[in-house]
Amino acid sequence: MASRLTEVIIDCRDLTGMVAFWSTALGYEPAHSGDGWVALVPPGPEVSDDAWRSVPQPPAVALVVVPEPKQVKNRVHIDLTPVDRTQAEEVERLEGIGARRADIGQHDTPWVVMADPEGNEFCVMAELDRDEAAPSGS
Repeated sequence: MASRLTEVIIDCRDLTGMVAFWSTALGYEPAHSGDGWVALVPPGPEVSDDAWRSVPQPPAVALVVVPEPKQVKNRVHIDLTPVDRTQAEEVERLEGIGARRADIGQHDTPWVVMADPEGNEFCVMAELDRDEAAPSGS
């Protein structure tokens, strides 16, 4: 078996504010925390340690306090895809909780580049098309 993506780490300065933003943006819940970090996970039933190794799990988002502010464009970013609304509705919702549109020189693209309250870029993709998202079976 190959490695599994278990967490995506986002550096931040305001841990409380970023937990509020990302938990609302993703519908995730704080699950684990320590001195200067909080891990957010999707809601759902607890999975046993044995099952965790064999059942695919979405990655957690861990927010980690760092002393410096964001300096340059992220080299890795998160893509969000709305599942129950249009891309425009999702962008509006995210703006309502503190995100802003970001210009990183993307020009004409079908996705919307945004930044969280601390400037970390992420993209909002077009909404899922049920027919396109399903495996073709061929």
